[in-house]
Amino acid sequence: MEDTPIQSICEAVEEAHAKIQEDFDNINPVVGVINRMRKIGIATDLMTIDCLKSGKRILIAIHDSQPEIANYQFCLRDEDPSDDFESIAIESLTAQKLYVWMKETFSTEDSEECT
Repeated sequence: MEDTPIQSICEAVEEAHAKIQEDFDNINPVVGVINRMRKIGIATDLMTIDCLKSGKRILIAIHDSQPEIANYQFCLRDEDPSDDFESIAIESLTAQKLYVWMKETFSTEDSEECT
């Protein structure tokens, strides 16, 4: 993958994912990147961060027309996302921010931090 906005997010997610796995026994996010949408005329990269246990998803979209902005939504894996997305500057989408999102979105009552 070339040096693109989605690549910088991938690097931050990799770091956040490792920290989540280190800190929580029961949270193991599954990350997916969809960067072939241009072939069907959609100038966007997508990332999904899923928690299979809770069924929750963090959806991140980066449009070529605004490569410095990521649009995101907290949703469910088995439902279509709504049309309501929040926006964040790519530079603010750090490993720490993604860690907090994963922790807050995917934590359940039986998700205990490792000691």
